[in-house]
Amino acid sequence: MSKTLRRGTTPQRAAAGTSRRVPAIRRQTMVERVAQKLPVSPQFVRRLITLALTGAVLAVLLAIASILGVPQAAGLALAEAAGDFGFRVRAIEVKGAERMDANTVYAAVLDQESRAMPLVNLGAVRARLLKYGWIADAQVARRLPDKLVVTLVERKEAALWQQDGRLMLIDAGGTPLEAVAPEKAPNLPLLIGPGANRQARDYQQLLSVVPALKDEVKAATWVGNRRWDLMFASGEILALPEENPARALVKFAEIDGKQTLLGRGWAKFDMRDPAKLVVRKGEAVRPITDTSAIITPAAGEEG
Repeated sequence: MSKTLRRGTTPQRAAAGTSRRVPAIRRQTMVERVAQKLPVSPQFVRRLITLALTGAVLAVLLAIASILGVPQAAGLALAEAAGDFGFRVRAIEVKGAERMDANTVYAAVLDQESRAMPLVNLGAVRARLLKYGWIADAQVARRLPDKLVVTLVERKEAALWQQDGRLMLIDAGGTPLEAVAPEKAPNLPLLIGPGANRQARDYQQLLSVVPALKDEVKAATWVGNRRWDLMFASGEILALPEENPARALVKFAEIDGKQTLLGRGWAKFDMRDPAKLVVRKGEAVRPITDTSAIITPAAGEEG
């Protein structure tokens, strides 16, 4: 048989021993394999890796510059370069702030000469935050490339402190937290007088010895920086001694349990001499239904 070749065609030759070329299969990079498992694009993952590597390089350069005594200006230039590359504070996350105003925290954190991440002084930020009464502790951390995380531990209000007609919330240790208007004051123990806030913990221990009378005491005045005058809800005042006030208070509670002293129209009970109870009458005694009624400028105190 004969094969007819058409013009313009080239006869095909069967080359023995030859094989077809198979297209090469490109292997996935580690970045692409990671990106497939995350809800982000490979480009985003590459950018994060680049930022991390750049940050590590800059950190090493800053450390070397410090060891070799490179002028401070050069170190600052490196830090600013890191900021220009993306390592600059653009976000602040605040945790644990319930009573502390978030804008006040932001202002304290952003009070920086430079917002380049390597130049943010975390210790200085923490020191500024600890000056606020509500903040018992604060931790500040960097989250590269551009976030600062502030974690606060706040104090808890435990009592009210009145001095010179001004009312303050204080914690159990007597630390002033913030001023409060009398009409907005919470139902907390009221301590009156200079230095009374520093006696807050001892005052709570004092009342704990008489559980039956604890809820009847509405306020206490720290007299002469040495002893307490207690004011009861029924309007009477009990003067306690400087030495061992708990023993005198227990004795008063025992007498009241037997003879019902409170609510009988007496004005004052004096136990500054623990060996005896002196009862005094005076102006008509009115029950205290609102603590704010006794939040007034302190009158002359007696010893």
